[in-house]
Amino acid sequence: MGNLLFYLGFATLITHELDAMTQSEWRLLFILRSLPEHIASFTFVVIHIPLIAALLWLTNNESLSIRHWSRIAFATFLIVHAGLHKLLEHYPDYTFNSVLSLGLIYGGGLLGFLYWVLTFISWRRSVPNNPVGAD
Repeated sequence: MGNLLFYLGFATLITHELDAMTQSEWRLLFILRSLPEHIASFTFVVIHIPLIAALLWLTNNESLSIRHWSRIAFATFLIVHAGLHKLLEHYPDYTFNSVLSLGLIYGGGLLGFLYWVLTFISWRRSVPNNPVGAD
């Protein structure tokens, strides 16, 4: 179930990035918004290549520890990302108002939260019931 939540969350973020191109999301980003439109949009797209490659490598790493912690970090990012969009919704250049856009943003945040909950429940089940030092 955890894998499914993770992959659905990953898919919502990737799909959100497709939507972000149609919404000119670079106009909301601190550094990119000060660049000319054609440079900002180009940079926005190109920078996603190493970011997505790194996410794929980390979250599917052969090392169980790296995979585990990078997926938790990614789930945390989905939650924070949804919060950032909430904070930006009154910004003049913010155009993520469609059902699709909102579903991808907040759906991703919800999936990240559910992944966190499932991970916490799994961790609690693996911890012995006896407190440290109890006889």
